[in-house]
Amino acid sequence: MREQDLLDKLRKIERLYAGAATPGEKEAAADAMARIKRRLGETAKVDRPIEYKFTLADGWSKKLFTALLRRYSLKPYRYARQRRNTVMVRVPRSFVDDTLWPEFLELSEVLQTYLDEVTERVIARAIHEDDGEEEEIIAGDFLG
Repeated sequence: MREQDLLDKLRKIERLYAGAATPGEKEAAADAMARIKRRLGETAKVDRPIEYKFTLADGWSKKLFTALLRRYSLKPYRYARQRRNTVMVRVPRSFVDDTLWPEFLELSEVLQTYLDEVTERVIARAIHEDDGEEEEIIAGDFLG
């Protein structure tokens, strides 16, 4: 996957979660963002924001999640002595369930696939092209 293909795919996911209704709207990423922010604002009036704690698996996931929060004008934070992979945010539950978390999971899967492809390609070109699994041995069978 090329970087431009990745960017296009990520934008399509954004438009999907914005609820674009017409083909013309699907091409307007700015409109998509405005719709999501508007929906978040409307949801916050009915469904009061609550504090969420997200523990993310790795630095890539945390960067993606934090960027997604900031894109929606949400303010990520963590308390003193919380681990670096913890992200706190106050947000309505319905927004997390219907938009934020599903969109993050989809974006994360696309990004992880891309990063895996790049990693495999770089290692094969720069280190060694054999990327097969290591040999599995039974404990005690190894005499070396």
